[in-house]
Amino acid sequence: MANMLPEESPHLGAASGTTDAAKPEVGRDRRPSPMDVIAHRRETAAPTSSAVRQRMPRIDEFSAGGLVVSTRGAHPAAAIIGRNDRRGRLLWSLPKGHIEAGETALEAAVREVEEETGIIGEVVAPLGKIDYWFVADGRRVHKTVTHFLMTAIGGELSDEDAEVVAVEWVPLDNLGRRLAYADERRIATDAIRILAETA
Repeated sequence: MANMLPEESPHLGAASGTTDAAKPEVGRDRRPSPMDVIAHRRETAAPTSSAVRQRMPRIDEFSAGGLVVSTRGAHPAAAIIGRNDRRGRLLWSLPKGHIEAGETALEAAVREVEEETGIIGEVVAPLGKIDYWFVADGRRVHKTVTHFLMTAIGGELSDEDAEVVAVEWVPLDNLGRRLAYADERRIATDAIRILAETA
């Protein structure tokens, strides 16, 4: 519509400065101009993807997990997990999962770390929260994950959890290069700083 000449617009009348003589002839025999067709398409276009997302029901989900560190070897290492994304790529991340009814975030974090890595951890300090949005099953999901720093006090590294493809001990110096997500790399940096301050 912005590119139309005033005399081509079907919406302009005397109030807009045109005269009856300048108005296009309106009747059943008048064929729509290409600009009329374009304007109609704009007005009846399908909603944008962001508009569709806004109409989806929203739910909030809460998870917890952490960075569990072993100091048994010569170099401290953290247990991380590998999962395949939708493209089949193996992405490394910190263990985490849903907070179940009746659990605190701390309790859920210890449980999820053990379930996903086989390692029993003891919480040393909170590491903060990460939140993000995604769409699943026709819903907009706002997910908040609370992370804790833990030290390993038992267990054996294992990938028996059905959702986990691989687990590994990774030296803390290499952790930033292995973790796939920037927010988790920040969490790892905070954890390494806390460990250095408490050493």
